[in-house]
Amino acid sequence: MPTLQIGRKQIPYELRRSAAASERRITVTPGHVEVLALTSDGDHDIANFLLRKRQWVFNTVREMERITSGRHAVPRFMTGSKILFRGRRMPLTVRRTDGERIELTFRNGFIVDLPSWVGGDADKLVASELKLWFKRRVRRDVKEIAAEYSSRFGFAPRSIRVADFANGWGSCGAEGNILINWHLVFAPKKVLEYVIVHELAHLRYRSHRSEFWSYLASILPGFDQSKAWLEINESSLNADFLNWAKV
Repeated sequence: MPTLQIGRKQIPYELRRSAAASERRITVTPGHVEVLALTSDGDHDIANFLLRKRQWVFNTVREMERITSGRHAVPRFMTGSKILFRGRRMPLTVRRTDGERIELTFRNGFIVDLPSWVGGDADKLVASELKLWFKRRVRRDVKEIAAEYSSRFGFAPRSIRVADFANGWGSCGAEGNILINWHLVFAPKKVLEYVIVHELAHLRYRSHRSEFWSYLASILPGFDQSKAWLEINESSLNADFLNWAKV
């Protein structure tokens, strides 16, 4: 593995070339530095790039070492945290990058790239980015699931959107406006599907009488498993991420 010499400190780094990259980039996580280079870059180009970035790399590596050594036993929004998503705890990696914008990607876990200008409020910013990503994802899921069932069974809600509920997981108003609690992004997707179809079924049957449940079972067989999961786990869905991310 190549190393970057800065004073007496040697910093090993992983060099990766990408045909899709439009610019060179450096990311730093605890114990690891990655240099992303263009496929057209020669050794001289990479050496000059690292020379320009050497002070930033040195400062950022020291910052990561300080964070790691002073970390609490239970991390929050930093590398090593586990973030609940669709019923599973997915790993979070927070990296420092020489880019200009905060970026969040999901590849079998969450990766958040923080630029140099982010200071002591990094934890809050990571939580905010995750919250925005969760809301976008659950809006997409709700739209897709509602469209599928509306097409199959002829439902025509006046509107369907996600919202922040103090209590409950969904509602269907008298005029056909459906609301879905965005916190369901933390539950398995089958549970989100159950809540959406439950509210769509209220377009046909307003009450929770026996005919409602019979109809729901006819369009969503096995819904009782998702219903039971939600009843057992509802308190943890509201308490896990949300108690940390008061943003």
